[in-house]
Amino acid sequence: MNPVINKKVRFLPWGKVGYEEAWNRQEELFKGTVDIKIANRKRSAQEQEATPNYLVFCQHPHVYTLGKSGNQNHLLLNSAQLKDKNIEYFPINRGGDITYHGPGQLVAYPLLDLENFFTDIHKYLRLLEEAVILTCADYGLEAGRIDGLTGVWLDFKEKKNPRKICAMGVKTSRWVTMHGLALNVNTDLSYFGNIVPCGITDKAVTSLKQELGREIDFREAEERLKGHIKELFEMELAEEEINA
Repeated sequence: MNPVINKKVRFLPWGKVGYEEAWNRQEELFKGTVDIKIANRKRSAQEQEATPNYLVFCQHPHVYTLGKSGNQNHLLLNSAQLKDKNIEYFPINRGGDITYHGPGQLVAYPLLDLENFFTDIHKYLRLLEEAVILTCADYGLEAGRIDGLTGVWLDFKEKKNPRKICAMGVKTSRWVTMHGLALNVNTDLSYFGNIVPCGITDKAVTSLKQELGREIDFREAEERLKGHIKELFEMELAEEEINA
């Protein structure tokens, strides 16, 4: 564990930001934390530097991203069609298969040094899912997990019509995390028709708007999810909203 434990987390509301720019920003923050950890290995206990933690919320323009273990055939459009529809495409370094990001979708990127909290990747993923499950419950929706599948689902018990409301994909190195989750709030679900979402062919995708039949206050959804993440991880969340 870190000699200097830091549970303070800086909240970064990036707003609407291009995927490539957000990825580059993440990589910079991620590298900064990893570099501190590497340097700490050469320092005495008195010289140890606390590692920072960040929680990013944002929305992206239309983009498909493919995880490092994903199948490119799950993208059903060619490059000309992507250009015609004004959709970007990026193979990236997270886990998971292909997914869609776009306006009306709440994307959360926790960049945490898990040695400040706990060293358990399984627990980390389950807590992120739980934060989404609790957020859905705030809107009167019963959400949960399906064995063998990532993310958060509706109709997860009887599975007569299971619907994914949140996708997840993360990267970790030296217990530092990046990438995260995407909760469909007011997302245009038609864009999922151009891919095989997360490589799953027999299950649907949904959103809070789709399930509730009304536009959702996006800011409210952000506050609800942020509050649940803060509580579950026992964070000392810095509420000042300073763009990185």
